[in-house]
Amino acid sequence: MSNQAVKNVEAANLPKVELHRHLEGALRLSTVAEVVRNEGLDLPTNVEDLRKLIQVTPDQPHSFSNFLSKFRSLRKIYRSSNIIQRVVREAIQDASNDHIRYLELRFSLAALSGERDFPLDEVADWVIEAATKEAEAKGLRLRLIMSVNRHEPPEMAEKIAQMAVDRREKGIVGLGLAGNEAEFPVDPFQKIFLNAQSAGLKTTIHAGEWAGPESVRHALLKMNANRIGHGIRVLENDEIVAIARERKTVFEVCISSNVDSGIIDMVSHHPLQRMIQEELQVTLNTDDPGISNIKLTDEYLIAQRELGLSLDQLKGLIMAAARAAFLEQEERKILEAELRAELFS
Repeated sequence: MSNQAVKNVEAANLPKVELHRHLEGALRLSTVAEVVRNEGLDLPTNVEDLRKLIQVTPDQPHSFSNFLSKFRSLRKIYRSSNIIQRVVREAIQDASNDHIRYLELRFSLAALSGERDFPLDEVADWVIEAATKEAEAKGLRLRLIMSVNRHEPPEMAEKIAQMAVDRREKGIVGLGLAGNEAEFPVDPFQKIFLNAQSAGLKTTIHAGEWAGPESVRHALLKMNANRIGHGIRVLENDEIVAIARERKTVFEVCISSNVDSGIIDMVSHHPLQRMIQEELQVTLNTDDPGISNIKLTDEYLIAQRELGLSLDQLKGLIMAAARAAFLEQEERKILEAELRAELFS
């Protein structure tokens, strides 16, 4: 076996931590196809035709609009509690099979409830029940983040934030803000997120993805974000880089997603390595593995092959993710110790 092949095997087998994975972007193509057939949905029954609607394929434009269109197709399948709980279980199974030891899975109640107008609180409990049971069965540490989108009414976000606070004892650790940052500012959500933090939740804000570095500044200084989703455009402003460095802000970086959504024109241009060189706190994640048709292992291999990260750097990213986990201090120390023993023994 060549040295490169050995390195690839080593990277693939690393125990991993993922902090940024959306349930609604983590569906299996085979499951979606089965639901389409069983429910008689107005979507292609041919798997390859269906793939073009719910995954970013090589022949499609890598653009914001194309990427978001996948979620519109996927929303059609959430037609029962059984289907929703199935996709939750499968997302956790896929993470476990990819050597992920700790997963923070975020989910959107608006997306999961929209097709059938399910009560939001019922959907939340369906997700929590299925996720908790499956994670326990797989021996996977799991925490959940409720996610709201910038284009949704703040009144809905306020309700979801309260539901998240009320379910802290059931594994909800955070509140996330996602969506189109270029057209929808954070201001309407500021009080909601600050109140959630006061009630004991952590927060993670998508910023520096489709909008520039000012979006990161707002997430940090207006929203007091504990972590930044994506955030790669922070590098366009040295002052904001300095703020993030001083605050030790953790960035949830997602290479393939950034390419698929058109933020980066090709993998080799991704700024992950530069972010590390700037001494920013960086973690590696999938974002929407079903839409990008990837595993977290694939992101590590891309970082290694295409961006020149060493095996030691990859291990450093894993430890950085463990330190940034939305866990209580003692639980986090246990996770760090276990990973350190496995990675560096």
